[in-house]
Amino acid sequence: MDPIPLILAIIGVVLLVLILWAIVTYNGFVKLRNKVEEAWRQIDVELHRRHDLIPNLVETVKGYAAHEKGVFDDVTRARAEAVKSGSSPAQQAEQENVLSSALARLFAVAEAYPELRANQNFQQLQAELTNTEDRIAAGRRYYNANVREMNTKRETFPPSIIASMFNFGRAEYFETEDPAVRASPYVNFSADRDRFDAE
Repeated sequence: MDPIPLILAIIGVVLLVLILWAIVTYNGFVKLRNKVEEAWRQIDVELHRRHDLIPNLVETVKGYAAHEKGVFDDVTRARAEAVKSGSSPAQQAEQENVLSSALARLFAVAEAYPELRANQNFQQLQAELTNTEDRIAAGRRYYNANVREMNTKRETFPPSIIASMFNFGRAEYFETEDPAVRASPYVNFSADRDRFDAE
C-alpha cells in the first residue's frame, strides 16, 4: 500500500482545518471591532447630548450669577475642546474630564444661589444632565467591556497571529478621572449600631 495518498490526505485535512480556523478567527475579530465601534457611537451620541445641554445650563446660571465670568469661560472653553471631533477615546476621555471639572465648579457656584436652585429651568437642565451622565457611564462600561474582549483576544495565542497578519490593533479604553466615579463608596454603620443599642 502506497502511504503517499494517506499523507497527502492528512496534510489536506490539516490545511483545511487551519484555513477554517483562520476564517473563523478573522470573522471573530471583525465582529469584535464592530462591537467596539458601535459601543463608541453610543457614547458619542450621549456626549453630544451632554454638550448640547451645557450652553443652556450656563445661560441659566448666568442669569443669577453674572459676576462669575471666569467659571463660565472655563465651562465654555472646556465644552469647545470636548466638542472637537476626530479624537481617540483616550483623548476624548481627557477632554471630558476637563469638562466635568469645569461643570463641578459651575454647580458649586449654583449652590450659593438658592433662587437659582429653585428655578424650574435649572432643575430640569440639571436632571437632564444627570440622566445623560448616567447613560454615558453605562455606555462607558459596555464600551470598555468590548475593548477588553477585543484586546484579550488580540493578545492571546494563536489568535494573535491573525491579529498581526490583518492589522487588528489595540482598542483604547474610555476612562474617567472623575473622583465621584472613582471613589469607593463610604459606608458608616455606627449611627445604625448606636440606634440599635439604644433600642
